[in-house]
Amino acid sequence: MEPTRDLAASLADRLGARVTGLRRLSGGASRETWSFDADGRPLVLRRDPPGSLDPTAMGREAGLLASAAAAGVPVPGLADHGDDLDGAPYMIMERLSGETIPRRLLRDERFAGVRPGLARELGGILARLHTMSPVPGLPGDDALAALTEHYAAFEARPAVELALRWLDGHRPAPGARTVVHGDFRNGNLMISPGGVTGVLDWELTHLGDPAEDLGWLCVKAWRFGSPHPVGGFGTREDLLAGYAAAGGTPPTLEELHWWEVYGTLRWTILCRHQAERFLSGSDPSIEYAVLGRKVCEQEHDLLLALGLTEPATVRDPLEGAVTPDNAPHDRPDAHALIDAVGAFLAEAEQPDDRLRFHARVAASALRMARRELLLGDAHGIAHQNRLKPLGCATDADLAEAVRTGALDDRMDEVVAAVRASVTDKLTVANPRHLSRPGG
Repeated sequence: MEPTRDLAASLADRLGARVTGLRRLSGGASRETWSFDADGRPLVLRRDPPGSLDPTAMGREAGLLASAAAAGVPVPGLADHGDDLDGAPYMIMERLSGETIPRRLLRDERFAGVRPGLARELGGILARLHTMSPVPGLPGDDALAALTEHYAAFEARPAVELALRWLDGHRPAPGARTVVHGDFRNGNLMISPGGVTGVLDWELTHLGDPAEDLGWLCVKAWRFGSPHPVGGFGTREDLLAGYAAAGGTPPTLEELHWWEVYGTLRWTILCRHQAERFLSGSDPSIEYAVLGRKVCEQEHDLLLALGLTEPATVRDPLEGAVTPDNAPHDRPDAHALIDAVGAFLAEAEQPDDRLRFHARVAASALRMARRELLLGDAHGIAHQNRLKPLGCATDADLAEAVRTGALDDRMDEVVAAVRASVTDKLTVANPRHLSRPGG
């Protein structure tokens, strides 16, 4: 049987219902998400990949949905969950009405009426979420120590080392410990023209400082180009006012900023973690491949959050690029072929949302590859010329010097070198990102 038909049969057997309209949804870096109807009831399946590192996680998430509902947090109703649907843990929830795609929420006219009040509404939801009763098995490690340990599994990065030193030196006093959603942001919220209908994706929930959720919501990555800091919707002041009005004790703006920097660093490291799935050969997905080239976006956002860089307009090297005509190969040349494949991916009809999403990602990867062909050699020379005066041969050497303080008396030069390196990487990966303001 085909995989989709096989899964539909398994769902029908599990629910004792006729399953129709089964389709896989785009997004979801670590789990499968499927939409379907069971005897006409709209449902969503979330399923762990084979060989999940934590087979108990789905059961915890089901318990969290029940706890959240009891605390007044809008969540989908739970239809079923268990340890074995075709060999994988799973959860089946009601399919809520509304939209999760950020570009639609931030731009479509149908959400124009609800957008101005969302920052305050989200603050209120988080205040209620932070009164939830915990479920057994939630991790509760120190946030910064756990993130530092996670980062140690990958290559050292000077921008990350600058952020770690700042976070360690400016850490706020410990606050209350509550349930923390862990991924409360634009993209994991179901929103209708009337407001928030559901908080989704509880797989990263843990125990910690509630200000972590507030700071994560304000991370620049979740604004999707909007100038408004709270998920692209509104102001930090509105977020904190909504949190206080619903009974929460809001952090100060300084404490919130610390958690924003922490959240930006966390997303930097999570992007690198996801890229490892491609780099290690465990998953050939184009999505994970491109995430490896998105890390520099977050490094730039880190420098913005720390006040170490400013937005800048950089001309896309693909605009008006001319390639040498001295090779023996026939035309079209390599650059034209890359452009042709990118245009094909962008224009070809795809049968579902997931393939359309991956086609866009693949087209983006080709643009990165072409920019690197144009600029890679010059960038390599420039990078070595930045490192050499600092007594460093590699980024790892510079990262070690930042970590140990060996170059503290030349910190302006260090920051300038890191800033220039990140700018070069972004000029290849996504030059438009450089012009987007922080704040």
